[in-house]
Amino acid sequence: MPVPKIIVAAGERASLCFIDFFTAHIRNSNTRAAYGVAVRAFFDWLAMNGVAELGAICTHHVSTYIETLTHGYSAPTVKQHLAAIRRLFDWLIVGQVVDQNAAAPVRGPTHVVKKGKTPVLLGDEARTLLDSVDVSTFIGLRDRALIAVLIYSFARISAALQMNVELLSAGQALVGATA
Repeated sequence: MPVPKIIVAAGERASLCFIDFFTAHIRNSNTRAAYGVAVRAFFDWLAMNGVAELGAICTHHVSTYIETLTHGYSAPTVKQHLAAIRRLFDWLIVGQVVDQNAAAPVRGPTHVVKKGKTPVLLGDEARTLLDSVDVSTFIGLRDRALIAVLIYSFARISAALQMNVELLSAGQALVGATA
């Protein structure tokens, strides 16, 4: 992610701290990507609104930005943007780039989840899905195995794709040897 102009203008320490936030501080690649989008959008908004110095960012800037987002995005998306901005400013404080977190007092929109959005397959639905996969090809076998892993483990697709099958097989062999 390119370093925003407002960060570059604050000096080398600020630039390095910004880069460290995304490379050393955030381990999950999905979170890193989402926070990158959020932070880039915030700094673009600041530039469009005439804020050119990092030290000039105030709580009312963050609050106005968050309020603007609520008109076009869902509450969870707005909350994620606010979390990204807060965490970045916390990191900039640790790096002694800024004195205070302008996003800390800002409150995001309320969002209460009463029921999950992800539908859960019933047993017979899962069986129908698995039986519908053509297993006469390697691709079909692969797809059926992957779908079964997702159904029975509740894993995300990214987690299932990153599974180390060799380690799983070695662990099963070890358990079988000790039984």
